[in-house]
Amino acid sequence: MQKDRVLTEAEALPADEQEMLESLLRQRRIEAWRQETAEEAWSAIKALRSGKLKSLPVETLIAKLEVY
Repeated sequence: MQKDRVLTEAEALPADEQEMLESLLRQRRIEAWRQETAEEAWSAIKALRSGKLKSLPVETLIAKLEVY
């Protein structure tokens, strides 16, 4: 399985390189989350302007914002 191979190769790296890899992966995930959030925001703005905005419970919105 490719996932196992990637993990095995990552574990073979020196500790400092593992930490750098972890940091890079986290930063990329955060950036992807920001991009997804921005796209959702633009969709909501378009829906609001067109009168088609669906309301969500406040708890759902807060939970989405607390992911990172």
